[in-house]
Amino acid sequence: MNAVMKIQSDDYQLTQPRLRPSNDADLPIVELINVSKSYGEGREKNCILKNINLSIKQGEFIAIVGFSGSGKTTLISTIAGLIQADSGEVLKQGKPITQPGPDRGVVFQNYSLMPWLTVYENVALAVDEIFKDWSAEQRRLHTEHYVRMVNLSAAMAKRPAELSGGMRQRVNVARALAANPDILLLDEPLSALDALTRGNLQDEILSIWEQERKTVILITNDVDEAIYMADRVIPLNPGPEATFGPSYPITLQRPRDRTALNHNPEFKRLRADITQYLMQVGAGKTQAVITDKILLPQVKPNTSSDWQLNHAIVKTPQEHLERPRYLEFSQLSKSYPKAGGNGTVKVVDGFDLKMKKGEFVAIIGHSGCGKSTVLSMAAGLTSISEGGIILDNREVDSAGPDKGVVFQAPSLFPWLSAFDNVMLGVDKVYPHASQAEREDIVGYYLSRVGLGDAMRKKAIELSNGMRQRVGIARAFALSPKLLLLDEPFGMLDSLTRWELQEVLMEVWERTQVTAVVVTHDVDEAILLADRVVMMTNGPHAKIGKIQTIDLPRPRTRQALLSHDDYYAYRESILSFLTDCEHTH
Repeated sequence: MNAVMKIQSDDYQLTQPRLRPSNDADLPIVELINVSKSYGEGREKNCILKNINLSIKQGEFIAIVGFSGSGKTTLISTIAGLIQADSGEVLKQGKPITQPGPDRGVVFQNYSLMPWLTVYENVALAVDEIFKDWSAEQRRLHTEHYVRMVNLSAAMAKRPAELSGGMRQRVNVARALAANPDILLLDEPLSALDALTRGNLQDEILSIWEQERKTVILITNDVDEAIYMADRVIPLNPGPEATFGPSYPITLQRPRDRTALNHNPEFKRLRADITQYLMQVGAGKTQAVITDKILLPQVKPNTSSDWQLNHAIVKTPQEHLERPRYLEFSQLSKSYPKAGGNGTVKVVDGFDLKMKKGEFVAIIGHSGCGKSTVLSMAAGLTSISEGGIILDNREVDSAGPDKGVVFQAPSLFPWLSAFDNVMLGVDKVYPHASQAEREDIVGYYLSRVGLGDAMRKKAIELSNGMRQRVGIARAFALSPKLLLLDEPFGMLDSLTRWELQEVLMEVWERTQVTAVVVTHDVDEAILLADRVVMMTNGPHAKIGKIQTIDLPRPRTRQALLSHDDYYAYRESILSFLTDCEHTH
């Protein structure tokens, strides 16, 4: 590959002449014409992409938004030349893409790094392969330049195992950029990262794009990320036979400020329009059937403070709701030993909160602020260093079925059916009920979360979203005094997440169980909670601010987006998180 190198004492720059002929100057850098792609043969043949048409200009930043299973990765792999389309044309500057090449840098969601190599060596691996005709000094300077560009100078000699998830993804970005591609293909590169790291990497990618004016195609399921970063947002309708939806030009002035966007009418309009479109095309694609055929038996669990045979616990009586101090965190603190055993570090310091019976509270904050630690102590899974937790006039000192917990990844027995996984807990808390009553309890809650037709399937046969439904059903089926949810939808795509939030709210409305959810998603917190508790950064994290969410219930995402107070609540929480970010 011919290139002109310019090496300076305190700077490094690589310029590469345009390889395309001058008469190609007006051609799109990427063009897809009636592209279709299927997998399988005969009756097993499944059309993933159908008649995809796309034209991208040189230097344009495109975001393609869609849900899991919509064909996003197939699309990006086709542009990368990793797979071939069955029909149609995939062109780069008018020439067919038939194989992978260094002119297209790809960053996938998973970190494909060599674990035995350092950060520098992982990036150098690509540089040494692509720029073989350069001198060793040129390759070294080139590698170091891109490691510095993603702010990993201090970690140059570290191996992947010593890096955080965000740092590993930066190495992937540096490696892709070091190949000096014309096009950068980003396949959900930030989806597995926490909100703070994700925001920082978004800004780094934008900074690189501004400097180098690469053409960027970003695949994401995050509408906010798409609007914040792109010149144009294009929805990919759910498959099979996925097609593109309308193109949304993003005319918001750059550089864009997240807090300022919250006041921008055009941002609000775009956000509402794109979200509404995705919800409309997603409706019916993955929506589960919820049936009321199974009735909930009128029997209380043995964890109830006044349980008796054949007494109903369908919904908490109104006179018992809003009982003050039903759940109380009193000056709660948690310390862990420091690495090397030299003293301790206090992760949570003086968390103090009183909750009413039937209240739904969301705890939000950046990674490392102790959100999950508070939840784990409330569940009785982690010991308390100082202070205490009182639930229904009893101190929490151990785990038990009176506290239903839903984790980010539900811990199901893969060889058992969804029904049997839920029944394990039901058998423990309803030993006094008949077999038929216990089966109806399991069937009722699995039906409520939309698994009425799949309850006999083994857990291993279920999708991530379906397994999380089982986790939610299992927690509610215990009729717990307290429901604890630790990032319950963090690993799911947007459509599944939106749908399960609706499911959770619907079942919660019926039971009015006291609930605490830990999340890093501002919109999720506003949607679910009566109050949002914001935590300062750790160590020594504590409650920094509490925002009451006075929005009518039952709530829907669509109604929230058009509510007059929604963006004021959003700004309150985002401003707090932004202030914390600056002190992180």
